[in-house]
Amino acid sequence: MAIEKKYLKSKKKFKVTFTLSAEESGGATSAALVGEFTRWMDGALPMKRDKQGNFRAVVELPGGRRYAFRYLLDGSRWENDWKADAYRYCSFAAADNSILDLTEIPSSLRVGADRG
Repeated sequence: MAIEKKYLKSKKKFKVTFTLSAEESGGATSAALVGEFTRWMDGALPMKRDKQGNFRAVVELPGGRRYAFRYLLDGSRWENDWKADAYRYCSFAAADNSILDLTEIPSSLRVGADRG
């Protein structure tokens, strides 16, 4: 599992790439990224599978907040990202959700930052 964050200065958003390896997916044939940014709708953001069997999804999200999310495998099995920034208990699911933290804009891009 991997989460790669890149701040897009021109859009003032983060481009976030979520990757779930074939091994981590446990043989799943489909995967979806589900979370606050999809209003928790199952399958709202299907992940693309590459030739090696890894699943990947890319989203652009506004910074300044944290987002809860999970992976939905084969439409029925929920998994966390074990490399998430944090975890938060959800009483509705009676389980932890993964947390993506986009509260910090890279210091070099903040207004008034010293550009050297």
